[in-house]
Amino acid sequence: MTRKLMVFELLLVAAAMAATAVLYSHLPPRVTTHWGLNGRPNGYSPRWMMWVLGPGFLAGISLLTAVLPWLSPRRFEVSSFRSTYLFIMTAVFVMMGYIYGVVLWAGSGRHMDIADIVRAVQGAVCLFFAVIGNVMGKVQRNFFIGVRTPWTLASERVWRATHRFAARCMVAAGLLGLVLVLAGVQLASIAVILAGALAPVVYSLVYYKHLERCGGL
Repeated sequence: MTRKLMVFELLLVAAAMAATAVLYSHLPPRVTTHWGLNGRPNGYSPRWMMWVLGPGFLAGISLLTAVLPWLSPRRFEVSSFRSTYLFIMTAVFVMMGYIYGVVLWAGSGRHMDIADIVRAVQGAVCLFFAVIGNVMGKVQRNFFIGVRTPWTLASERVWRATHRFAARCMVAAGLLGLVLVLAGVQLASIAVILAGALAPVVYSLVYYKHLERCGGL
């Protein structure tokens, strides 16, 4: 992890802690922390959990970003694509910080319709999907990030082809999903994101079996 990234993440964790402290007294005893596909709340947590779900979780992602290069086994190092790895982990960090901000703001009693909350979260997920897809083709073989199926891990050729395919799928699905969210069609956006995530998995199997039949492995 670079020094600039570390400082940025520490500042964001500090901001999450400050926001939680300021709004804590306005939170109800039980805060909504999950919404179903229909947009209705279906998961609640005691308000003290906001410290864990916000600053705690963000600090955990930051720590994970620093530790994963050390955990990576030889020939599967995330350091082989260091800049892409840091970009992806930063995107995860920022997205989770944003989602926590939405949940904290809504839980503190600020006027925010359920539909607006769902749209804000799903829109962020779709945008994240498109952003990550833009660099997915640069991800090298590893055990932590990317389309990690038995077939991609078994073959460098399948890994590269699958991640090029995944890049196109994720960008297309993310952008289309975002349009659907803005149009108010949340369920369709979820279906598009799921399809964009599952298609590369199926592709890796099909391509591996093709190479196996042709003797290309």
